[in-house]
Amino acid sequence: MSAIIEIKNATKEFKVLNRREGLKGSLKDLFSRDYKIVRAVDNISMSIEPGEIVGYLGPNGAGKSTTIKMMTGVLEPTSGEIFVSGNVPYQNRTKNSQEIGVVFGQRSQLWWALPLVESFKLLKDIYQISDADYNGMLALYQSLVDIEPLLHKPVRQMSLGQRTLSDILAAFLHNPKIVFLDEPTIGLDVSMKAKIRTLIHALNKEKHTTVILTTHDMGDVDALCQRIVIIDKGRMLYDNDIEHLKGFFGSYRTLKIRIDGDLKEQAEVIEKELPGFSVHADEEWISILVDEEKAKVMEVLNQLQKLHEIRDMQLEEISTEEVIKKIYEEGVE
Repeated sequence: MSAIIEIKNATKEFKVLNRREGLKGSLKDLFSRDYKIVRAVDNISMSIEPGEIVGYLGPNGAGKSTTIKMMTGVLEPTSGEIFVSGNVPYQNRTKNSQEIGVVFGQRSQLWWALPLVESFKLLKDIYQISDADYNGMLALYQSLVDIEPLLHKPVRQMSLGQRTLSDILAAFLHNPKIVFLDEPTIGLDVSMKAKIRTLIHALNKEKHTTVILTTHDMGDVDALCQRIVIIDKGRMLYDNDIEHLKGFFGSYRTLKIRIDGDLKEQAEVIEKELPGFSVHADEEWISILVDEEKAKVMEVLNQLQKLHEIRDMQLEEISTEEVIKKIYEEGVE
């Protein structure tokens, strides 16, 4: 099976003016030639097969959005090659646009004052979707999520979750080969996140659509992605499945404890008592990441019992979130 996306040694550099402070500095900048080169993407290569859901992860400023803009044809790489469905995106933007769908965060492609169905009809004409295909997609949407109540509702009257859901439906409407989703669940509540994950997964299975997903929500990664690619400072750190990555951290366990008092305050106390350990709290538990090559879980638990009255405890394998966090902090060989 040939790759639907092929990236070979892609690099993107931007020329950025070294700006000076104050009014005088701003006036001098008008005539300045003092530029620096910033490398946003640094020699990235990867192949993506048809039908894959790939999580494209990295901290803010890592180069994720720049890579996606090169794949969608918005930006031209400084060097290297990118092929999407056999096309060079920036050279064949019109043809490339017909074969991709894009959802960028909270930037809607829907018409603000119109009911959703009118936006769908406009997209039907823009992408020259046949009546049969259009009606087939609406029937599929109705079977996956009940869109009937949304179809005749103006977009400006929708909640954030309803708009995001509608934007994703719009991106899949012309049955593209590839859909790029940039932070699709940002700012949504738990139930709407679950609904959107179910929708993306179902459309991927039903239409065999390739999905490139950038997100900071590890729930999205666990629910959807068979494979993850991690970049930082423009460089690729990892490209494989999440279970393979967890194998690198096989000696890590997450010790979860419940004690009296405010958990966030108690977590800060425990972090001081256990220097070198990663400690954080949620609404129910204080979680302590333990590397058993350095300290056994029972030793840590015994130490904590001397200092605190522990009401409940759990022991878990390292989570996807902890793995990614450690990679952001330390990198991976």
